[in-house]
Amino acid sequence: MTSSPTADLTAAGVSIWLDDLSRERINSGAFKHLIEERNVVGVTTNPSIFAAALKKGESYASQIGALAQAGASVGQAVFDITTHDVAQACDIFAEAAKRTNGADGRVSIEVDPGLSRDTAGTVAEAKRLHAKVQRTNVLIKIPATREGLPAISTTLAGGISVNVTLIFSLERYRDVVDAFMLGLEQAKENGHDLSQIHSVASFFVSRLDTEIDALLDAVGTDEAKALKGQAGVANACLAYRIFQEQFATERWQALEAAGAHAQRPLWASTGVKDPNLPDTLYVAGLVAPHVVNTMPEKTLEAVADHGVVRFDTITGSYEQSEKTLNGLAAVGISYDEVVQQLETEGLDKFVASWAELLADVEAALTHAAPERQTPCPVSL
Repeated sequence: MTSSPTADLTAAGVSIWLDDLSRERINSGAFKHLIEERNVVGVTTNPSIFAAALKKGESYASQIGALAQAGASVGQAVFDITTHDVAQACDIFAEAAKRTNGADGRVSIEVDPGLSRDTAGTVAEAKRLHAKVQRTNVLIKIPATREGLPAISTTLAGGISVNVTLIFSLERYRDVVDAFMLGLEQAKENGHDLSQIHSVASFFVSRLDTEIDALLDAVGTDEAKALKGQAGVANACLAYRIFQEQFATERWQALEAAGAHAQRPLWASTGVKDPNLPDTLYVAGLVAPHVVNTMPEKTLEAVADHGVVRFDTITGSYEQSEKTLNGLAAVGISYDEVVQQLETEGLDKFVASWAELLADVEAALTHAAPERQTPCPVSL
């Protein structure tokens, strides 16, 4: 055993990324503690995180004032504020990126969620974000919608590293891996150095339990109640089996021989929502080599305080994981319907958070320069 649970995770092959970013964190030097004491080697963001960060306000006052004086639109202001934070975080994690040959030290920024059903718009926004951040360790987050899949391939084909987000189903995860490999094949044809392209596939965990456990309670039988709190981990474990299978194919081996890096599974939504479940469930239960676990700080601190890490809690669990998902069908719960609903709701939540972010920035711009004409909120 190593010196702490987070060090044990690192030793087991799990990269710890923080699911949070704010200018306050950047300016305070708080990341230094997380890097040195909590083994954090990356950061993920989403519209909800930026909306929460902007509500604090003080750290953004100077930039918002400058943007207001320059007459920036709300959409441009949000774009400049978020990309500034991500670029600064990329600099903080540059050493980790160098040490891991680009696998870690990554900071993710998401395309406008309003574009999630617009393939061409997503690609254009991914390129715009990448060009603005101007850091080799940035990841552009693209949702794994049907329209997002070709956008993922096209973005990778342009040599841009991608974090594929909002994955709930095993079928969709297979599609994501296919889109990833297609993108690398096209990138190779386009003359890009595959060794410089990285990707993760963000598989959402706790939201599945939240939705399914409510359905199990509604069923109310002993058989149904016995399945509570198990679907999220089971689903992720079976996703890891797909990862092992797909990255052992001849198709992948040809890309790997050309210098490509495998797209690592990333466990997202790892904060436990049900107080009756262990608060480290989606960390301790999902330990295996070559994965990323992105945690909110509350979960990270719980792991550091009392997490018990065992090496590889995934690969021996496939039979039980299949039994769990089959058990859902046996009590009348449709896995396909649940994961589709979660994708739709996830996108709706991000769109709502984006609208909230635009509204907050609009109010801040108006306050900073009340004499100027207030622009209408626009989508990025």
